[in-house]
Amino acid sequence: MKQVGMITIGQAPRKDVAPILETHLAGRAELTQSGVLDGMTLEAIRQNLAPAPGEYVLTSRLSDGEQVIMSRERIQPILQQKIRALESCGIRNILLLCTGVFPGLQTEHAVLFEPDQMIPPIVALLAKGRRLGVIAPLHEQVGALREKYTPYGLDPVFAVASPFRVDKQAYQEALEPLKDQVDLLLMDCMGYSEEARQLMSELSGMPVILSTALMAKLISEMI
Repeated sequence: MKQVGMITIGQAPRKDVAPILETHLAGRAELTQSGVLDGMTLEAIRQNLAPAPGEYVLTSRLSDGEQVIMSRERIQPILQQKIRALESCGIRNILLLCTGVFPGLQTEHAVLFEPDQMIPPIVALLAKGRRLGVIAPLHEQVGALREKYTPYGLDPVFAVASPFRVDKQAYQEALEPLKDQVDLLLMDCMGYSEEARQLMSELSGMPVILSTALMAKLISEMI
């Protein structure tokens, strides 16, 4: 059976979101997981990978569920190594489990599915003039995230809610700035689960696009 490599910028396995991919790959491909932070302690991550002022901020989770915040600039060389390692195992389809922008990633033979390049143009087509709201994990990410959408004629209204703590009150508060401002929601992080989407949909009464589910459906058509 074919294999699809999935690289989280946190630690593997991602038992929270991997089932979304596995549902769409069932019977067609096996999922092989890898993590940028595999084998690292929380202390080492905080000491060596935390963002400095002006660096691109990312967040993910460790295997014990702990949330961590990292610098793109510091983890990108490790991410590139993980891509090469999967390729060396013969894997020819690789998903980056992050919607952040990683300029310059390379493969030798594999197809690399990068959500930051695929999701914005697809969402622009799906929105078709409807007002878009984007749910992001961290306030610090909003400025950088906005830059992904402007080339596609989108000017989203942003709100912040944790992917790793699905809490009704917190999600309700996150939706307040979007009230009467948007018609469609995108959860812009591969860490949001189906549970998070369902809660956001119930609270907002709007269609909610889950980044991981969208990527899973696209990849399932490419293998």
